[in-house]
Amino acid sequence: MLRTTADAWHRWMRHLVYDGPEEPLVRRAAITLKLCDDWVHGSLVAAPTSSLPAPIGGIRNWDYRYAWIRDAAYAVFALRRIGFGGEADAFLGWVLDAFEDSGQPRIMYGLRGGPVPDEVVDGALEGYRRSAPVRWGNGAADQRQHDVYGEILDCAHQWLRAGGEIQPALWASLAGLADTAEQAWRQPDQGIWEVRSEGRVFTYSAGLCQVALDRAARIGARLGLPGRVTEWRDAADRLRQLVLDSWDPGARTLSAHLDGGGVLDASLLALPLREVVPAGHPRMTATTAAVAERLSAGGGLLYRYLHDESPDGLAGDEGAFVLCSFWLVDNLVAQGRIEEAENLYASLCARASPLGLLSEQIDPTTGAFMGNFPQAFSHIGVVASGVNLARARAGVPR
Repeated sequence: MLRTTADAWHRWMRHLVYDGPEEPLVRRAAITLKLCDDWVHGSLVAAPTSSLPAPIGGIRNWDYRYAWIRDAAYAVFALRRIGFGGEADAFLGWVLDAFEDSGQPRIMYGLRGGPVPDEVVDGALEGYRRSAPVRWGNGAADQRQHDVYGEILDCAHQWLRAGGEIQPALWASLAGLADTAEQAWRQPDQGIWEVRSEGRVFTYSAGLCQVALDRAARIGARLGLPGRVTEWRDAADRLRQLVLDSWDPGARTLSAHLDGGGVLDASLLALPLREVVPAGHPRMTATTAAVAERLSAGGGLLYRYLHDESPDGLAGDEGAFVLCSFWLVDNLVAQGRIEEAENLYASLCARASPLGLLSEQIDPTTGAFMGNFPQAFSHIGVVASGVNLARARAGVPR
């Protein structure tokens, strides 16, 4: 059985296409993502664990054993770029099937595509290193998160580009999502970080509504499908400008919220990755510098946001969020700052465990891992940033 298992993994790894920095860790990241993949259904868990605390002794203990649409959208893009088109197609097919079967967009699903269980506290367990509470289920499943419209439509766009088909019934649902996104961004939501406080009009959420409109227009135009293609394209252009208008001239940054104010959030670094604004736009380069400086946790690590500026409804602080630093690598690459990006990427990869694994967060003081482990998002960052660096060095367009 051991020989058969090892042979199966070696056969799978023959699909790897990668010639870039930190190649052993990129291989390990690909394997880790495959191990987070439900091989039967094609779904991808955010992490295979629940209630590992961030920080130790805190209450930020969540159940991550479910499939987030957001994670799948990032994962398929990364895996396809290193040769694993089969996994990418399986994830995309699962996303679109789950959306179609549920009849409404959910931010996360069970591995079979069903609803996520209600969040409950298990009082019989003391938790990892006595960090209670231990939670099963995830209450964020019922949150309002407007980025889901863009995630689903981006998945559909990737599916189409990979040779998939968009059936009429699915297109009708996707077109409805675009129409919803055109209005939804005006309403407060809980954002990408799933805050448990009163919602805001997050710039990232509005940006992903722009993605929904842009991808719907692209799909409709490419296939000649019925829909408001011109209106979606125009609305996407207006929303992109609104994102740029969140600029705060005093703080010299785009703002976490569309009403401005100069409050920073590392999710702004993801806007160029989703083609909302160019990484080289002067306001985006300034935002990159502001995030790197004001959200720095030291040693190349970044906080998602500062809790005194952006209360999230939960007590206590948290560690540095690993994926945000990989987003910084990607922005530096796109801005032509290759050597800086390479140095940051190498420092992040050096933080992996002896087995090449990464957690969701890192304690910036001790370097200890925090939160659920291994975290798919962090390994997606290893793959995506490595590919971006390799292509930049080779002079290949992103």
